Amino acid sequence: MAGRTDRTPGSTPEVVTLAADISRYLDHLTVERGAAANTVSSYRRDLDRYRRYLDARGITALSEVTEEDVREFLVELRRGDPEAGVAPLADSSTARTLVATRRFHKFAVDEGIVATDVAHEVRPPRAARRLPKSLPVDEVLAILDAAGADDHPRGLRDRALLEFLYSCGARISEATSLDVDDLDRDVRAVRLRGKGGKERLVPLGGPAIDALDAYLVRGRPALVARSTPALFLNARGGRLSRQSAWQVLVTAAERAGLDKAVSPHTLRHSFATHLLDGGADVRVVQELLGHASVTTTQVYTLVTVNTMREVYAVAHPRAR
Repeated sequence: MAGRTDRTPGSTPEVVTLAADISRYLDHLTVERGAAANTVSSYRRDLDRYRRYLDARGITALSEVTEEDVREFLVELRRGDPEAGVAPLADSSTARTLVATRRFHKFAVDEGIVATDVAHEVRPPRAARRLPKSLPVDEVLAILDAAGADDHPRGLRDRALLEFLYSCGARISEATSLDVDDLDRDVRAVRLRGKGGKERLVPLGGPAIDALDAYLVRGRPALVARSTPALFLNARGGRLSRQSAWQVLVTAAERAGLDKAVSPHTLRHSFATHLLDGGADVRVVQELLGHASVTTTQVYTLVTVNTMREVYAVAHPRAR
């Protein structure tokens, strides 16, 4: 079978190829779903890969595709083709390609192109669990000390920002979107607005409160150029951007002599890991981080288990 045929009264049957069905789906994404150009381009690339795979198996119509064909496509993506110089796809890229394939098949069923969704039961590979990168306590303290090396307004801001990030595990976007009124220094807490607009009240440690007080009294008044509620300000008196906040951390890490890559999320990971190392319950850490599910937070327990294994291996007389 070379493809299905569409018939209209008084017309010659037109063979509809797999490529035509893919083109129809991409038009659907663009016109009816309003998908972004980058999304459509990504789907076109993934589905073109799928079409070439089916062509190589002698399949030119969706009605000929079986669930086994889709599963073999998944295997081929992960295996690659060394002889043809095709490298294996990473799990994340394989999953993305399979998502495009599954949605294409669902569209074909919804549009009456085929009767059965043969891709429905095919699942993407489980992504390898990556341990968050955290820093030892002494390296975090070295970064904080380096950020407060001078008493100028921006130095006070930098120290306050980094103390704040480590003290409450805030995302960098949560920190830069803060207003002064979000701080409650009487109860030593801050109101953070996380993903989906969800709010949470997170306690602040003494060093963070002290650094914020110093910044609010001696730093922020010297930076502010106009009326703004923003807590952390840039050199022009406006709200500090995420990129500038990131650079504050990178600069402090360089001053501290760290030769490893750090990001604002590094402080967030360190906050969570150090809490769990100190015996905090994972559900409490979940609330502090603003995670919707405790399973998201449990990845940090892998870090602490590894730490415990190292300590055990060194300290226990019967560890070896």
